Amino acid sequence: MTMRQSTRTRMRRERRARRTRVNVRGTAERPRLSVFRSNRRLFAQLINDGTGVTVASASDRELPRGAKARAMDRRSRANWVGERMAERARKLGITRVRFDRGSYRYHGVVAALAEGARRGGLVL
Repeated sequence: MTMRQSTRTRMRRERRARRTRVNVRGTAERPRLSVFRSNRRLFAQLINDGTGVTVASASDRELPRGAKARAMDRRSRANWVGERMAERARKLGITRVRFDRGSYRYHGVVAALAEGARRGGLVL
């Protein structure tokens, strides 16, 4: 991929994320659940956009080490991250969030993270 192609790809991704975030603003009562997905990892944050503060975060890097964690597929890890995020949000008294998928389609690991958050008790 040339520099021009990578710049164009990055700009398109940022444009898609901007379109999503126009409608998704986090508040203190209902923070934004932002998802970042790399090729290897998955990260989620609860963000209060009014103050610009990250309230809580979770990632698949927190998985316990061992054969069971290595045997999990990406969707299972995403479910685990969603449940972990819901658990941390409930400890802070947060039950409702706004889901920010960023530039990613609501599909695969992004959808699995949302399902895990719902299973953990969050209302998206």
